[in-house]
Amino acid sequence: MKKAKRILAGVVAMASVFSVTACASKDDSSQNIKDMNTDQKATADDAFESAKTEYPDLVDVELENKTIKWMAHYDINPTEGKVMPPDIYLFQEKYGGTIEYVRTTWDNRYTDLANAVMSGDAPDFFPADDMDTFPKGAIMAMFQPIDDYVALDSELWADSKKSSDAFVFNGKHYVAVIETTPNYVCVYNTNTIEEANLDDPAELFAKGEWNLDIFAEMCREFTNSSEDKYGLDGYWYQNAIMQTCGLPLVTLEDGKLVSNIEDAAIEKIENYMYDLQKDSVVYPRYKNEWATRDNGTTGAGIASGLTLFVPVGLWALEDVPEKTAQFGDVSSGEVMFVPMPDDTDNEPYYVSARVNGYNICTNAPNPEGVAVYLNCKQIANQSEEVNQITVDQLMNEYGWTEEMVEMRQTVYDMAAANPVFEFYQGISGEVDAQMLEITQATMMSDPEKQQTWAVIRDEKKTGLKYLLDEANSNIKTEPTA
Repeated sequence: MKKAKRILAGVVAMASVFSVTACASKDDSSQNIKDMNTDQKATADDAFESAKTEYPDLVDVELENKTIKWMAHYDINPTEGKVMPPDIYLFQEKYGGTIEYVRTTWDNRYTDLANAVMSGDAPDFFPADDMDTFPKGAIMAMFQPIDDYVALDSELWADSKKSSDAFVFNGKHYVAVIETTPNYVCVYNTNTIEEANLDDPAELFAKGEWNLDIFAEMCREFTNSSEDKYGLDGYWYQNAIMQTCGLPLVTLEDGKLVSNIEDAAIEKIENYMYDLQKDSVVYPRYKNEWATRDNGTTGAGIASGLTLFVPVGLWALEDVPEKTAQFGDVSSGEVMFVPMPDDTDNEPYYVSARVNGYNICTNAPNPEGVAVYLNCKQIANQSEEVNQITVDQLMNEYGWTEEMVEMRQTVYDMAAANPVFEFYQGISGEVDAQMLEITQATMMSDPEKQQTWAVIRDEKKTGLKYLLDEANSNIKTEPTA
């Protein structure tokens, strides 16, 4: 089966192109299948038959246990009014599989998981998309290695093997990555760029000239506080800029968590951020109860020409025109985006990234069934026909231009090739709290609270090391509540 460059990843994106007029609950999967468009079913069927020819050992199997238990704060089964994703269709239609939803909440999900594992009633799999399951899930033995079940060295998994290799603990893989996705893009309005007599970032990117120096120069030139104009706004610009250096604040080396807070690359980018903030190029959230412009509306100010750039996930543009109007008229070409700028001191061009992926729980009753379902996701993810339907939706329903679709693919490709995965979200609440202070310190929009990197580094490095040493000392070989 020919490998396609994926345009969209994950259940939400894939589900959106396989829409149905009415879907039954998970307990009535036959009705869901019946309601799928015939052409859409044929597309998924063709992809499966091709995979069956290319990967018979992975695809042509019979499940002894056809039920897999999914624990999360959301159900991946199509419920009433939702859609039938092609991966679930294949799992049901080709293997007779069903997905049992084990309900939890965002706040209680890890407590519920620990209790279920310890009580002998473990679920089978758990979402890794929020980037907070690893490494703590491996350290506390809440998740087991996937190597015995998911064929990461096979051709089917070849495109995502590199990213799965980032989630290794004690020589074993803990996250089955379906696809690597970019955390942020830099969104702008082309009319605003033209009216400000600035070079178009997409054209600069195409020429290899979209870098941190140009980015800072444009932000400074555009900013005029007397006219309420600012180069940057949003909730994510600190992390988006910081991770252009190619190095996360916390890494996992030889099975141990390591702080990079004293690394020269981190110091360089943090000093850059400090200087940028010192010139007041960021919308002063501290004057607006710490909300972004228009009381926190993502992208507010872009269409009106008051904001130059908003670093944000692509999700902000993957919506109907009435939901993206704050950025401008998408269909007319007003709205565009590029990757975050390149740190020219680094090679290659790094992209802050996350994954669409899954963990297999410790003591999972049916890890073999999970592996079969994940193979179905890979099959759907690699179908050119499915991806073309997705492109059609982006352009026909969301108004995207060809340039936007092409840039999206480019950013996805870059994220897969040279991802920067930040691991501090997956350690502990205490580490999260420390990191919030560290990552925001040099770019606090309140001038009285902005700190130099030297000050915040020296203030926090000992405490951070203590927390990481504590996490390292708590490495378990058996699950604990």
